[in-house]
Amino acid sequence: MNKPAAIYVRVSTDGQTVENQRPELDQLARERKVTVVATYAENASAARRRPEFDRMMTEARSGAFSVLLVWSLDRFGRSMAGNVSDALALDRAGVELISLREPWLDTGGPVRDLLLAIFSWVAEQEIRRLVERTNAGIERARLKGTKSGKPIGRPPRLLHAEIERAIALHAEGRSVRAIAKALEIPRSTVARALAAPRSDGLDR
Repeated sequence: MNKPAAIYVRVSTDGQTVENQRPELDQLARERKVTVVATYAENASAARRRPEFDRMMTEARSGAFSVLLVWSLDRFGRSMAGNVSDALALDRAGVELISLREPWLDTGGPVRDLLLAIFSWVAEQEIRRLVERTNAGIERARLKGTKSGKPIGRPPRLLHAEIERAIALHAEGRSVRAIAKALEIPRSTVARALAAPRSDGLDR
């Protein structure tokens, strides 16, 4: 009788689908001559709580299956310590961990543990760099504005010269819209400057 196996698939964003991982894992199950008895799928970042992963580990320890098929280590998890710990926990439960992208993972001996640690570290560094690039992009956008050239958030207060110019144009009968266009600033900013006392809005 074929060994009972489980499949664990995960994506980290709503724009992805676990179905992209499933066909090749089904093919891997046929190649390894195992019978898939359970599938655990979730859309969640590896850094967040993963209820399907937790359920899978609980059922692995209870003997529900003896082989676990995953797409890759970075789908299994992205923490080096977490990946190594969970892989060892599966070992203790008598469950063979097989990765489609890391065929060396189901080999025996101390080299497997070393490679597991190395590749988990690489995956962990990759997600850290992604977070750093994302944060850098957010900071760049905050400082320089959006791609359209408009600043993010509430417009800065007008300089004294700009306020004086706005007041002068208003005294000439110009509308708020016309003043905003002439000074190339939002109408709401012009309206606040004209409505505020003369001491407001000055950049001291």
